[in-house]
Amino acid sequence: MIYSMTGYASATRELVAASGTGGASVSVELRTVNSRFLDLNFRMPEDVRVIEPTLREMLMTKLSRGKVDIRINIQRSEQAANAGSLNRDALEQLAVLERAVLEAFPESGRLRTGEILRWPGVLAESGVAPEVLRDAVLGCGKQAIADLIDVRAREGAQLANMLLANVAEMEAIVTKITPLVPDLIVKHQQKIVERLQEALGIAAPDAANGNIGNVSREEIAERIRQEVTMYGIRIDIAEELSRLTAHLNETRHVIEKGGRVGKRLDFMMQELNREANTLGSKAAAKELADASMTLKLLIEQMREQVQNLE
Repeated sequence: MIYSMTGYASATRELVAASGTGGASVSVELRTVNSRFLDLNFRMPEDVRVIEPTLREMLMTKLSRGKVDIRINIQRSEQAANAGSLNRDALEQLAVLERAVLEAFPESGRLRTGEILRWPGVLAESGVAPEVLRDAVLGCGKQAIADLIDVRAREGAQLANMLLANVAEMEAIVTKITPLVPDLIVKHQQKIVERLQEALGIAAPDAANGNIGNVSREEIAERIRQEVTMYGIRIDIAEELSRLTAHLNETRHVIEKGGRVGKRLDFMMQELNREANTLGSKAAAKELADASMTLKLLIEQMREQVQNLE
């Protein structure tokens, strides 16, 4: 199976305090886009920041590439926010600190009720225990990651079908032009011969004696034959067509095998594009030039989609 690097998933859990008063809603959202490497960005409340390494490890186990934005939201119920609950440990610690300050500075005033309640950690915003909150975030994270993998797999399957369709179209082009190449080369060589003969005046009436200047007709004909042969070698695209076929076979194999194929397919697109460009530069007929242009358009379409594959 092939996986896309783009996707979205979320998971939510509702928590109720052990006392039955108040609660909280926990949600985890994952958004991913393409990237050369795995890039994880967390946005989460500080009271659950301690579980970031665990979530990071969970993501790194399942994903290999892509920029991933992880957003964790904790929405406490209005009832819990209004009722609140005192953290006895924090309250006792604050009392110890106050006594120590009064001993050092007897003239200083005692803390007021509002100041005590505003002291960090004294008034809990929810009756949900911190460990329950952290477990809920991890559970949502696990579910969101599983859903994200499914989304990336479905989009990856669509991309694979598109890539295979382009491969089939390119294979059809290569199959179509391969039998035409020998005849096209012969025809082009014949045109070159006729133009050279005309330019050198071999067919002119004043060359009846078989000599043009100090060069015989046979020497000129041999020279033309050599030039045309060398030109035929330069415009022969049999090797390029053979490599195109091999690269297309390998591309199809990689797609059908599946897995983390993004980087390998990106390399295959470079190789295909190189052969298509060479084919275009050596094209000696309109049919070959048109085939080269179509191949390059199909390869460019594939390259854009390959950038989204893991």
